[in-house]
Amino acid sequence: MSSQEISEESLPSEQDTAHGKALAESPFANPGLPPHKPRVQDIDERAAKRSERTVALLFTTSMLATVGFIASFVIFPVDKIVYVWPLGHVSATNLSLGLTLGIALFCIGAGAVHWARTLMSDVEVADDRHPIEAAPELKAKVMADFAQGAQESALGRRKLIRTTMFGALAMVPLSGLVLLRELGPMPEKKLFHTSWAKGKQLINMNTMQPLRPEDVAVGSLTFAMPEGLSEEDHDFNNKIAKDALMIVRIQPADIKDKRELEWSYDGIVAFSKICTHVGCPISLYEQQTHHVLCPCHQSTFDLSDGARVIFGPAGHALPQLRIGVNGKGNLEALGDFEEPVGPAFWERG
Repeated sequence: MSSQEISEESLPSEQDTAHGKALAESPFANPGLPPHKPRVQDIDERAAKRSERTVALLFTTSMLATVGFIASFVIFPVDKIVYVWPLGHVSATNLSLGLTLGIALFCIGAGAVHWARTLMSDVEVADDRHPIEAAPELKAKVMADFAQGAQESALGRRKLIRTTMFGALAMVPLSGLVLLRELGPMPEKKLFHTSWAKGKQLINMNTMQPLRPEDVAVGSLTFAMPEGLSEEDHDFNNKIAKDALMIVRIQPADIKDKRELEWSYDGIVAFSKICTHVGCPISLYEQQTHHVLCPCHQSTFDLSDGARVIFGPAGHALPQLRIGVNGKGNLEALGDFEEPVGPAFWERG
């Protein structure tokens, strides 16, 4: 259809054009802001004081809950179980720590909300949109608004709120510091020592009886643990991970390492069973070559030559335990290992 064929009735009028332009410029009328209604705290200082005391009480409760958190951590044993209706039997430590920490955090949040709703200025300020780029005048305005907001928050004038808020915020992080203690006991020198000591008998882990030299045949492999250690102990797994021994009898003439021969008894040698790579238990022994193999990553040790590494990723030889025979004819330790057992232990500490 050509422009000549369009009728005048179908063309937009000047009134329609003006109306469409107005809609394009401002499709919604500005509703404005409702008149501000002052709160009771704005006109009654006694009400403001009550709100101030309420906020301070919440912050103080938060501080007390933090103290309760720390006290609960110290007072309640880890294995203490209590009955609490309707929860049933629960851990006293978990319940007290969760309850006190929740109260501490809730009171800080509730105090801040109550402070903002009752004491801080609630006057709504309309501001026009502006470009993303901030002009110097805008920066100055922002700083002025910040200063005005700080003044209207009454933080400088409400000293009770300020003091208790800073106290609550300063004490809450103490809960996190206390929780760091739960990462585990301080190692101290525990990683340097095992349960072995002079006079402790070697107990056969299969028969749970003391080992005698005649019980260990040439070419055999026997596992032992220290006297006094029981599988019923709650920390048995932690201790046996350091205490486990391999007992092997080799012809004295086949022992190449001088110290190994001195620390043995009639060819019976005792080495740590824990691989020095990542701590796997070693259990594969080849009696012809006197080699033991770690099943995890195939580290191989020569038990006739100080248990040195001859293959694999292990970085250190297996520690040897000096042994002898007591008056009862049983094998006994003559001391502890002279170096940490197990993985490289940060290059031997």
